[in-house]
Amino acid sequence: MKEFHCGSLVPGCDWHTRAEEEAEVMRRAVEHMRETHGETIIRETMVEAIRSRIEKVRDAA
Repeated sequence: MKEFHCGSLVPGCDWHTRAEEEAEVMRRAVEHMRETHGETIIRETMVEAIRSRIEKVRDAA
């Protein structure tokens, strides 16, 4: 399970997402950046910043 907390990139944002695959976490995070933070162009540096903040989490038992 992978998890991304937007607040680690955009201070004060409480949004987060969790999915089995990193690709799905990335897709959701990019969508969130566009819809919530008004990012019209997602540059490679933004993708790298998101990817570096994705954490592996244990599944809740």
